[in-house]
Amino acid sequence: MRALESLDADRIEAEVGEIARAAHRAARSLAQADGATKNTALQAAARAIRDHCEAILAANGKDVAAAKGLSPAMSDRLRLDEARIEAMATGLEEIARLPDPVGRVLASWTRPNGLEIARIAVPIGVIGIIYESRPNVTSDAGGLCLKSGNAAILRAGSESFHSSSAIMDALEVGLREAGLPAAAIQLIPTRERAAVGAMLRMDSEIDLIVPRGGRRLIERVKEESRIPVFAHLDGVCHVYVHGRANLEMAREVLFNAKMRRPGICGAAETLLIDRAIAEPGLPRLLDPLIEAGCELRGDEAARAVDGRLRPAREEDWSTEYLDAILSVRVVEGLGEAIDHVNDYGSHHTDSIITEDADAAERFLREVESGIVMHNCSTQFADGGEFGMGAEIGISTGKLHARGPVGAEQLTTYQYRVRGRGQVRP
Repeated sequence: MRALESLDADRIEAEVGEIARAAHRAARSLAQADGATKNTALQAAARAIRDHCEAILAANGKDVAAAKGLSPAMSDRLRLDEARIEAMATGLEEIARLPDPVGRVLASWTRPNGLEIARIAVPIGVIGIIYESRPNVTSDAGGLCLKSGNAAILRAGSESFHSSSAIMDALEVGLREAGLPAAAIQLIPTRERAAVGAMLRMDSEIDLIVPRGGRRLIERVKEESRIPVFAHLDGVCHVYVHGRANLEMAREVLFNAKMRRPGICGAAETLLIDRAIAEPGLPRLLDPLIEAGCELRGDEAARAVDGRLRPAREEDWSTEYLDAILSVRVVEGLGEAIDHVNDYGSHHTDSIITEDADAAERFLREVESGIVMHNCSTQFADGGEFGMGAEIGISTGKLHARGPVGAEQLTTYQYRVRGRGQVRP
């Protein structure tokens, strides 16, 4: 389809409608494709990504050169290199190796009247993914939708448009080699914001919207969409160092959770530490962060223990920095820590560091986040690390999918009832 930049809003709406209708038709075909056919497409797409590596890097170079005013986190997400391109290809191969999520028998039973009832996993239909500066979402989302039998409409951010288009070329190779409809995965061929609004109004053709980006994008999608939304909200993630923590473990986990990649949604943004071990434990935890250039903002109690912290403001406790900044608070114990996480967090990912099994179980049970952890880094909040091959996002809501949304989470279900002539009295 031709580029839409030169068209007015009404014409863009019409063109996006054509894309959505084509996806709707393709979804019916894709839902009937067997696992081997879908895997053939994924494996061919992985090979094509490797074959197109130079073209993808060249396209990414255009995006990086044109990007203005991006934060360090956004710049990091935008930039591709050979290792990240290989990770995209490997991710598609890992998705191909997963069991087919379509057709799973989720439950089955027989009624006293002899009716046999089964709940079966089926594709959702057409999924629209709206994302910002991460070009790898093109391959992750396209691959996961394909594996789960869903047609995908991808709307890449303006910053990653050239990169996403080059990756899309490789996905098209996979569809052709497997004999699947070309409309099974489509990229909206424009950077115009009008295309986002058009997608959000296509409730007759699109069954689910998945936004991946900043709070402004998420809020717009939730406000305007006529279509159900899987929200991927801020990652205000916590590491809580309990009074019975192994401090050497805590020091290593905290550093990784904050500094491995500060710009990802699974990066820790707040450290909570029990008052009982704040002195001398807190300086030991913070030394490597300070050496690495991390800015620290603390409450009054934390600053009384370690004078290197700047004063924290109320808004710091609910801020996703996506940068080398960490807020630090001293708490009176497990209950206060759980309350802080539930009150200020975004229900994304939170971790407790402790040798006390009972305390860990209470934290895992009472924290209301999609992902809760014990003695490990929040940066494991990733579909690939969970064995899903990739993820379409981290869902912070409480309905249907929670946490990493992989191929299995992109299915719904239907009830299939088999009888032998029964009639209802």
